[in-house]
Amino acid sequence: MADKVLVSVAPVSAADKQIDPVKIAADVTACAKAGAAMVHLHVRNRDGGLTPDLSVLKETVELIRGQSDIIIQASTGGVSDLTIQERCAPLYYDKVEACSLNVGSTNLGNAVYCNPIPEVKYCVEEIIKTGKTPEIEVFEIGHIHMVQELRREFPMKPPILFSVVLGHPGEAPATPEALAAMVNFIPKDTIWGITHAYRKDFGIIAGALGLGARTVRIGFEDSSYLNPAVQAETNLPLVEKTVQLLRAMDKEPMTPDEARKMLNMD
Repeated sequence: MADKVLVSVAPVSAADKQIDPVKIAADVTACAKAGAAMVHLHVRNRDGGLTPDLSVLKETVELIRGQSDIIIQASTGGVSDLTIQERCAPLYYDKVEACSLNVGSTNLGNAVYCNPIPEVKYCVEEIIKTGKTPEIEVFEIGHIHMVQELRREFPMKPPILFSVVLGHPGEAPATPEALAAMVNFIPKDTIWGITHAYRKDFGIIAGALGLGARTVRIGFEDSSYLNPAVQAETNLPLVEKTVQLLRAMDKEPMTPDEARKMLNMD
C-alpha cells in the first residue's frame, strides 16, 4: 500500500486585495477533487485585510462545505495589529476543525511577526478549550524547542503536527541543509510537513517527502509558481503537480477522512 500524504492548499495570497468567497470556494473545491485534504484560510475582509470579523470566512466556508468535506483550517496568525484575542476569533466557529499555531516571533522580510510567549500560551489554551487541531508553524529550531516546553505545561493532544516553514527572508532558508537541520530537531513522536515560501520549483518539497514529510502545503499564500518560468492562474495546477510528485515517489494523497484519522480529530 502506498504511503499517504496530506496535501493542504492555502489558496489566498496575502497580497490579494479582492476576496471573493465564490471564487475561492470554487478553486478549493476543484483542489479537493484533485487530492487536497485540507484548506488553510485566514480571516480576511473583502479588501484582503486581516480582521476578527468572521463574515467573509463564514461565507467562504459555507460554500466550500456545501461541495466538499475538505478539512477547514483557520489561521490564528499573520502580520497585523490584531490582538491575540482577535486572532483567536476563528477558534470559536464550529465549522473550523483545525488551526495554525505560532510559538515564537519571526522575521518575515521587513516585517516582524510578533508572538510573545504569554500570547502563545493564551492561544494554546484557547485551542485546547475549543478542541481544535493545531498545525504548529516552525520557522527556526527555537520554535521546535518551544513546543517541547509547551507540551510539558499544557495537555496538547497527540499527535503534535509541525509545519517546517522555509524560505522567508530573515528566517530559515529553503535549502537542503536547513531542511535537514530542522527535521533532525523534530521530536520522533510527532508528525511534520513542509511549507516552502517564495517557492519557484518543487525541489525542497520533494526533498521533504523523501525525508518523511506527512503533509505538504501548497497554494498562492506561499507561491503561485508551477516552475521557474510559469505561474498558475488558480491553485488547481499546484495541487495537481503535488499529487503527480507524490505518485512519482510511490505515495498517494490522503482523503479528508484519512487525514482526520491521522490527526486524531474527534
